[in-house]
Amino acid sequence: MTLMTNKANVATTIVSTTELAAHLNDPDWIILDCQHDLMKPEFGHEAYAAGHIPGAQFIALDDDLAGAKTGSNGRHPLPTVEALTAVFSRLGVTANKQVVIYDGVQGMYAGRAWWTLKWLGHDAVALLDGSLTKWKAEGRPLTSEIPPPKPAQFVPRANDSLRVDAAYVSMHLNDRAIIDARAPDRYDGSAETIDPVGGHIPGALNRFWKMNINPDGTFKSAATLRAEFADLLAGRKPEEVVLQCGSGVTAAHNFVAMEIAGLSGAKLYPGSWSEWCANPARPVAKGSKP
Repeated sequence: MTLMTNKANVATTIVSTTELAAHLNDPDWIILDCQHDLMKPEFGHEAYAAGHIPGAQFIALDDDLAGAKTGSNGRHPLPTVEALTAVFSRLGVTANKQVVIYDGVQGMYAGRAWWTLKWLGHDAVALLDGSLTKWKAEGRPLTSEIPPPKPAQFVPRANDSLRVDAAYVSMHLNDRAIIDARAPDRYDGSAETIDPVGGHIPGALNRFWKMNINPDGTFKSAATLRAEFADLLAGRKPEEVVLQCGSGVTAAHNFVAMEIAGLSGAKLYPGSWSEWCANPARPVAKGSKP
């Protein structure tokens, strides 16, 4: 499944493995490999070197898509616009390029790169539906060859209506639908494995990002996602939604899902739980209920 905007041949949410295969040699398509493992930071580089989709360039979650950590701004702080401009210029992203991003886990990490480009004003960006897992299962080509760099000047048009900070969340705990993308046992605080404090932002609803995908790793249909999010939001408008997770990474997966569902207007909290819980003055809720 490929979802398009009203511009011909522009994919803005997901593209199928079949369509990507047809564009492997298209100079107007840029493929980015965003493989990662939160528990093994070197995994992405190693996995890319071992085999990636032909023509794909590597984009690192920790190095390219996260800024400097201060101890209070979360595990994957959003980089500055200037830093990201340098990253996407190095990768050759320009306004006329279609960008396709994948990882090895159904978009868990690739969603961060997708959302970052959306925030910077590049709409022609999509996730590979089913990720590298589906690509491999279909017997499609892989290579260890590193493509030659083709840098270009990326021009950012940051849209800050797509993101919020901790102060915003604090002021809107009671009048916004906050959706937490973490696994239920991290949300309820019973099995926190990464951050020093267990629990969730008071009032936050839990929608584990894996709920967006089918058993084969592809995204659920637009109609199914729309119905599921409508049930979760219980009358709230997409514009009233704040998406968060542990460090602003898997929250982007829910952002993609809402876009597929036609529910545009949500905001993402990049600092997420890892930033929120770093300040002991901020309230914490535990248990399975908001």
